[in-house]
Amino acid sequence: QAQLVESGGGLVQAGGSLRLSCEYSGRTFSSYVMGWFRQTPGKEREFVAAISRSGGNTDYGDSVKGRFIIFRDNAKNTVYLQVNSLKPEDTAVYFCAAGLEFSRNWELLSKRRGEYDYWGQGTQVTVSS
Repeated sequence: QAQLVESGGGLVQAGGSLRLSCEYSGRTFSSYVMGWFRQTPGKEREFVAAISRSGGNTDYGDSVKGRFIIFRDNAKNTVYLQVNSLKPEDTAVYFCAAGLEFSRNWELLSKRRGEYDYWGQGTQVTVSS
């Protein structure tokens, strides 16, 4: 079992930045591929970013490449999403997700919602124009 708690969302103007955090509790944090997804009313949950267990491999959704960065601190059981150059279209609830991975390949990650096992409650990011 794992529990994920997001924080760091808020209201910012276009062009601003936030740092979202996701604190993990459960089995060892390094067992999990971590991801961030976002969702707005009426839309499916959208892939934003993912990071491998090692932290050495990352991937991003097309709409956020070059603006967002995901990183993790396994010692603190925390994964972060730095969101920069925010646009109104980035307004969404941002969810942290964890996918259990036992293989020796520490570089695996996933962009697919169905491959994540645990989800946080989300943190709201609102970007005003």
